[in-house]
Parts: sequence; structure tokens; C-alpha cells
Amino acid sequence: MMNKTLLESGKYYHIYNRGNNGQNIFFDPGNYTFFLNRFHQYMSPFCDTIAWVLLKNHFHILIYVKPVEEINCEKLEYTATENPKKIDIHLQFGHFFNSYAKAINKRYKRTGSLFEKNFERKEVATVAYFKKLIHYIHFNPVKHGFSEYIWDYPWSSYQSIISHKPTKLNRKFVSELFKNQEYFKLYHLEEQDYSDIQDFIIEL
Repeated sequence: MMNKTLLESGKYYHIYNRGNNGQNIFFDPGNYTFFLNRFHQYMSPFCDTIAWVLLKNHFHILIYVKPVEEINCEKLEYTATENPKKIDIHLQFGHFFNSYAKAINKRYKRTGSLFEKNFERKEVATVAYFKKLIHYIHFNPVKHGFSEYIWDYPWSSYQSIISHKPTKLNRKFVSELFKNQEYFKLYHLEEQDYSDIQDFIIEL
């Protein structure tokens, strides 16, 4: 953790992790749902989720770290201890990854590390690059050959963003960024040049 960027409150980050040695972290459709549920249980008190995608051996999540004063300590029901001694999003990510890994290891009778040791994170310091980064996240399944089209892949935030159903995403942030859903859809139809957001991209 010493060489990694520390997550600071009030800032946006592109979060990424993958399976140890590039191995899969999702083995059947239920794993994806379980991962999302655990993520929101552990991380929603600490951060807002802007966009995400889950693939067989890795994931990308764009988050906003809430200011400490917005975190209700009395509602931190999913930490490793009943009454955490301090608010630490890094520890909470560790609890989340450990919880998911233990459940997967138990279910599939596997041993050893599921994830790489430290998750990657890149601060997104300017709104100007958010649109391309969201496109990059949603385009990952196409890039890696899991889907022909962005909107066909079931394990990303794309469909949640264009839907009117209740969601734990910060849909308001995305809607204001793209002005309206039609522009959001049109933007995702276009091929994007990611060269100007290389500093915010985390690759395999």
C-alpha cells in the first residue's frame, strides 16, 4: 500500500483489481450479483459509485469518496468489526475484497489469494475527462471480446444509467455530465480516442 495513491475524501478515483496471476474472479453469473451486493454493503457508506464493469478476471469502478462528515458511523453495519475505531476507506476495501474472496473460496473449494494484493487506483482530477473514462469503462467488454456491443453486456453500469429503475449508482452525476440520455447513448456509439486520458486509465 505504501507505493499506492491514498484515497482522499471529496475526490474521484478509477478503481481496478484483477484475479491473482490473471486468474478469474467470477465463475458463474451469480458471482457477479454477489460481488455487486457485497460492494454496496461494504462501500456505499464510504463512496458513491459513478460507473462500473465486471469481467471474468477483473473489474473497473469509478467512485467518489465521500467527505468524512457525510459518513454515518452508526450505519456502518458491514465492516469487519461492529464498531470500527476509525473511518478508513482503505481498510474497508480490504474487508470487502476479503469477504468476497472467502465466500468464493468456500463455494468453489479453492485456496490461496483470489485477488492481486493491492488494488489499483487513479485519481480523476478534472471533469473534462469523465465522459471518456465512463466510455472506456463501458467499452471494456467489447475491447476484451466479451460482447460485440456495449449495451449487450449485462455486467456494467450502462443499462442502469439509461434506465429509470431505482439504482445505487449516482445516476444524477452521469445524467448532468451527459446532459440527457440520448446524448449518453450517442456518445457510446462513437469510437473514442483515449490518448488524452491515459493518466486515468488502468490497463491489464
